[in-house]
Amino acid sequence: MKHHITIGIGPAVFRVGSAWRDPIDRLASLYAAYPVLPGAIADFSVRLEPVSPLRRWLRPSIFITGDHGLAEAAPMSLAHGLLAAEMGMNLQMALGWRRHLLLHASSVEKDGRVLVMTGESGSGKSTLAAQLGERGWRLMGDEFALLDLESGWIFPFPRLVSLKNSAIGVLAADVPEQRMGPLLAGTAKGDIRHLVPRSTAIDRMEAGGQPALLLFPRFGGDADIRPVGQAEVFMRLTQASTNYVALGEAGFRALTRFVQNVPAHAIDFPSGEQAIAMVEQLWAERA
Repeated sequence: MKHHITIGIGPAVFRVGSAWRDPIDRLASLYAAYPVLPGAIADFSVRLEPVSPLRRWLRPSIFITGDHGLAEAAPMSLAHGLLAAEMGMNLQMALGWRRHLLLHASSVEKDGRVLVMTGESGSGKSTLAAQLGERGWRLMGDEFALLDLESGWIFPFPRLVSLKNSAIGVLAADVPEQRMGPLLAGTAKGDIRHLVPRSTAIDRMEAGGQPALLLFPRFGGDADIRPVGQAEVFMRLTQASTNYVALGEAGFRALTRFVQNVPAHAIDFPSGEQAIAMVEQLWAERA
């Protein structure tokens, strides 16, 4: 493609190409602190292509493709080109990564131990992980947690954090403006703004940790903490993994060990501050 950038994020290297310059310029700005690896062999390629030759210039419309793609994916406006690039990288990981068991989860680390949080879209896991990442925890990722098949450790994949709707204002109050990406209004999921993780998250992208606690957060309702049994945890994590079936026996063994060794709780919370207090309480109990 005419415009491109190669970026290292955790253990993966992405080459993102675009028919337009703007998405690549935005990626270069927001990923400036990450390893930029021109000429490196990429694990995955992402391509942002016009849906037709005419739509490169007239009402520009992006089709996301790459090493792995979805033929039924809806095209996106060029105004949302940054989001398209991020979605393209997510898609490559979800469909092509085999070195770890991928869990659709946020994760943060403190003192070598890792808190993993998973739940449905809108549960608040990404916002909570981002808030913890600003308050003494190391953000390891908000999209995928990488579970090592042999050691059982969680390894980082600290891409930009995708903040949606009301979460944008919550984090913008705590984060310097230069770490916030442009506002992408009117996407399929509402307003989105990307957050660049703190330097500690980026500088330690190779450093994993032992999982110590699993939470199923849910925003809304009265504050509540409930233990979750191993059978339910196993079922929910198979549903939260994009490559569990593809990994076969290795994935089964890794997930079984995780479920047997990591206590799990569901937490309901009416506000971010209360969620943080609940996390700190549960974490202290595991010390």
